[in-house]
Amino acid sequence: MRQRLLKLFPQLLAVLVLAAVAPAVWAAWLGWDQHRDVHPDGSTTGPYEAWQVIGLVLTLLPLVYWAASRRYIAGAVLGITVGLTIAAYYDWSDDSSGLFMVGVGMVMVGSLVVTAAISAVIASVKRDGR
Repeated sequence: MRQRLLKLFPQLLAVLVLAAVAPAVWAAWLGWDQHRDVHPDGSTTGPYEAWQVIGLVLTLLPLVYWAASRRYIAGAVLGITVGLTIAAYYDWSDDSSGLFMVGVGMVMVGSLVVTAAISAVIASVKRDGR
């Protein structure tokens, strides 16, 4: 029992650390830009630019690599997914249209699928290449 808890502890710690770091990274890249850009034709875009989202992904990628290369697959997948979902919910919850939950769901599913795929690739490459 004690050995199983000792094996589970690093995985749980990875989940908690990544779930705390992901919202901080979200805030650093996306949290400060809250206005939409209005174009001359009246259409709006935003509030985020593509480079901000790319920066978020590239900042989280080494964290996923760190966790997956140490076989903390659940930590990488759940930690990043939970962290980004919480950040998106907090950031978008003041939306008056009521559609923010659709976006939050898309962030949750997208981050779950992408981190799972990347973690699986990293873990298999690290296993073969050691």
